[in-house]
Amino acid sequence: MTDRTHSPAHSAHSAGSAGSAYDAAAEFDRQVHTLTALGYPALGGRTPEQFAELVAPLRAEAVAHAGDPGQEYDPAVTGRVPFVLVVSRELAPVERTMPLTALHGGRLPGFVDRTFEPGSLERFVATKEAEPPGRDGVHLLFDVERGEEFCGVVPNDAMATVAERGRGLLTIEEGIALMTHVPQLLVKNKCFSLGGSRSGDRRVPAIWISQKAPKLGWCWEGNPHTWLGMASAGSRRA
Repeated sequence: MTDRTHSPAHSAHSAGSAGSAYDAAAEFDRQVHTLTALGYPALGGRTPEQFAELVAPLRAEAVAHAGDPGQEYDPAVTGRVPFVLVVSRELAPVERTMPLTALHGGRLPGFVDRTFEPGSLERFVATKEAEPPGRDGVHLLFDVERGEEFCGVVPNDAMATVAERGRGLLTIEEGIALMTHVPQLLVKNKCFSLGGSRSGDRRVPAIWISQKAPKLGWCWEGNPHTWLGMASAGSRRA
């Protein structure tokens, strides 16, 4: 992977800077701006105006369900964010969106690991429990956490614990959305698996740091890693 010009979306003020008061409406607008600046509308064959119209109904949902207005938080420390705006792979293919991610303050583009053999990425689809709501190809993911408490835990055990708590595992698209909107969540020794997307085998997708960039790869469901947790969310809404 080669270096790239720093995208306006990645140089913009990120959600939840330490000590900043949280404003759900402003954060929703920031996330829409980020996606537009990165070219998401064109990936789905839309103009920026059409894309804005598509996601507009979700703004009220974000304001209503994102938590306490004015709350101060630092996602890099807590590993949590109130919500992220997610675009489905039907509108924005994973192969096109992962290279649009970058580490917080970084310049190198994210990439899909070559251990995904040709055609395999398409088979990693949402499990029944993680199926996105609605039919428009966009939804909101609420109460998101990267799940570093599960670092060093067998992925199968981590996924079972998440289910017992009534929380949902993140899909590949949702993990990319998290990296796109809040890149400061991905730091050394606090990376995350995405158990909401499976392909019918023992592989569990994950995003971690490799070559100074975010990498979408996979690990075996029975192999723990000290630097890899399990991302989850409280709910999804469309």
